[in-house]
Amino acid sequence: MIPVQVGNISVSNVGFVVFLKNPDNEKTVPIFIGGPEAQAIALKLNKVEPPRPMTHDLMKNIMDAFEGRLEKVVVHSLNEGTFYAQLLVDFEGQQMEIDARPSDAIALSLRYNAPIFVTEEVMEEAGVYLGEENEATEESQKEKQQGPPSEKDKLNKLKGELEKAIQEERYEDAAQLRDQIRNATSTN
Repeated sequence: MIPVQVGNISVSNVGFVVFLKNPDNEKTVPIFIGGPEAQAIALKLNKVEPPRPMTHDLMKNIMDAFEGRLEKVVVHSLNEGTFYAQLLVDFEGQQMEIDARPSDAIALSLRYNAPIFVTEEVMEEAGVYLGEENEATEESQKEKQQGPPSEKDKLNKLKGELEKAIQEERYEDAAQLRDQIRNATSTN
């Protein structure tokens, strides 16, 4: 399992996206989430305390009242574009695994300061590198001078386009580019 951190949340005309980033190598998993969950995550990231408990605050209060403790969150699979997560909860010394949407799991983990993990399979399938556009452009210019574009050049171009799509909040395009990168790397 790979430990990740909540990078940030972005909004577009398609919806909200939360970015789970591997701090060791900057590989990031973008996950589309709903508005209420985005708000719950953003409130905690920005250290805003609402005057009344929000849904995830209520969940934490109930777990605390029954002496449950969230130990960690694991985003464990991706199936047909849908991510799946589990809450690993300690309740009276017994370890429980509870199925959850990643957005709810992330919002709750922030309230407990519980670590978030992504399996290697999910990181491999959905993870992307952001911030490589300049390096990719320089490499592809060098390779173009040497002849027709290589597979590496094509992959770097796709990665640059992906970063640009995310920065411009074109998440549908970003998802398609992510899939093209995944297909290109799995055939090599």
